[in-house]
Amino acid sequence: MLRARRLDLRSVLPVASLFAVLVPMVAVQPNTFSYFGAVMLLNLGVPIVFATLAQLAVITANELDLSIGSFVSLVACIGATLLVRSPWLGWAALAGCVVLYALVGALIEYRRISSVVVTLGLSFVWNGLAVLLLPSPGGTSPGWLSTLMGFQSPVIPAPLLWTAAIGIGGHFLLMRSSVGVGLRGVGGNPGAMRRFGWSVIRSKAILFGCAGFLGVCSGLTLLGLATSADANIALRYTLLSVAGVILGGGEFVGGRVSALGAVLGAITLTLASSFLSFLQIAPEWQIGLQGMILIAVLSLRLVFRGKGARR
Repeated sequence: MLRARRLDLRSVLPVASLFAVLVPMVAVQPNTFSYFGAVMLLNLGVPIVFATLAQLAVITANELDLSIGSFVSLVACIGATLLVRSPWLGWAALAGCVVLYALVGALIEYRRISSVVVTLGLSFVWNGLAVLLLPSPGGTSPGWLSTLMGFQSPVIPAPLLWTAAIGIGGHFLLMRSSVGVGLRGVGGNPGAMRRFGWSVIRSKAILFGCAGFLGVCSGLTLLGLATSADANIALRYTLLSVAGVILGGGEFVGGRVSALGAVLGAITLTLASSFLSFLQIAPEWQIGLQGMILIAVLSLRLVFRGKGARR
């Protein structure tokens, strides 16, 4: 019963947080729920959702990725340069990045190295490669990518459709499939999974590989929306992705994560950022206020968990 209450709490808080942001937005600007209002607010949410799910895959393995923002920036730079000039080389580079991500996950488990240290170092590698490819902001988005991200659905805003599809797909793959259950088990109880015949090294390689693939999706969708790239275009995604996972009910240990909750957390942070920009609040204050939102949600989780434990 107590465990069920905690699970319910983790599922309710992301929704409550989203409404806590939506209500003042609608009060200040009633056109928020209009078709074009939703498109403007949620457009940049798609790459953030992908980046958050990439972080979710790593956190599922009880690890943390401090390089996802730099990696997304590198992907955008590859897309804006190599993918335009030499598509086959661009796709090969992106595939190589995903494979490298998977190898890093295997190395972290094999050598028992701190993922924080490894991914922090990787962030400088990704950023250096991005600067080599694109020393100054520029480049261009491939035509097919701009067309894809410029798609307009007739009734429901396209960003909402993208987000729903990503969230539902991630939920079924990670939470409902047998492979997803096994991968989460590696984060929850690696010793037991070893006894059942699961390779923890292979599982972490798969999870990090998934993070790399989702990071590629994040970088390409961001490029399609921005139509150009920059070596620092997505550096803030690192903190946003961690905040989105935690805001969505995830925890740093035990493989306790929620794909749908992470998507809601990412959308909440996107809407909060858009709303703060609308109120003409300086960017440096926006980051602080987003942090306050996360602290408030974590505090509520601790309060309710304490009440549940006393019961």
